[in-house]
Amino acid sequence: MLPSPLTTWVQEQLGTAVAAQRPVGGGCIHRAWALELADGRRLFAKTNDARHLPLLDAEADGLTALATAAAGDPVVPRPLHWGERGGQALLLLEWLPLARSPGGSWWALGASLARLHRRSLEQSDGRFGWHRDNVIGAGPQPNGWRLRWGAFFAEQRLGTQLAWAARSGRRLEGAEALLEQVPQWLEGHGAQPCLVHGDLWSGNAALLEDGRGALFDPAVYRGDREVDLAMARLFGGFPEAFFTGYAATWPLPEGHQRRVELYNLYHLLNHANLFGGSYWSQSQQSLQRLLRRPPLG
Repeated sequence: MLPSPLTTWVQEQLGTAVAAQRPVGGGCIHRAWALELADGRRLFAKTNDARHLPLLDAEADGLTALATAAAGDPVVPRPLHWGERGGQALLLLEWLPLARSPGGSWWALGASLARLHRRSLEQSDGRFGWHRDNVIGAGPQPNGWRLRWGAFFAEQRLGTQLAWAARSGRRLEGAEALLEQVPQWLEGHGAQPCLVHGDLWSGNAALLEDGRGALFDPAVYRGDREVDLAMARLFGGFPEAFFTGYAATWPLPEGHQRRVELYNLYHLLNHANLFGGSYWSQSQQSLQRLLRRPPLG
């Protein structure tokens, strides 16, 4: 059954009762629910222990920013309410009617992401980072502002993950050498501080029943747009049409393929710190490959 604090909370916030509810898949951190309201609306809810409220607060902040920049293209579910009630953390979102069979266009979703990235620059002040720290999965994601992308990625992304690993007794060979080179590697291709999804693996995007594409579960910040395209190739990856649609709308700069592994090392390290196992060997191997390559540009 649905936790009673959520039932009461929905009634108070929306002024209508929950007529039906069922558990649905919503990731490995929170419990997720499909809600049918007495007024006919359908909503999506996440619940967890109250101590996890900062995770849901960060998600709500990221979704709000992404939805504002997207302006419906692509679709991003807006958070309706979030908070703590009866010892539980609660987040209420717009419902996304996901397609049960292919009928939309991954090409169009890629094009939509390109438009979102480009449109988001209209509100940029030229810095990389975000107004608050948030999370990447269940891992901490610091977002201190930096004027230079290379410094931001070295310090706030790879540096924090490698320091986390070291505190756990996992010192990766070559880590210091890599961090020294990253700023120079990333200064030559004109990175701009786009609003990025930040956690764009295939489980955080979908096609809807009406054919449109949707993005959700972000870890937003202002960074090089290439980080979203790089992660979209990790953990199974998106259909190739997604990348074709993006490139047709806003082509990536020369050499972007060579930066994919560097950007995805961040996510491998995060998975290693969170889950351990073979992610440690994958991270070490990736790090060594990067150090053996000619300088990135």
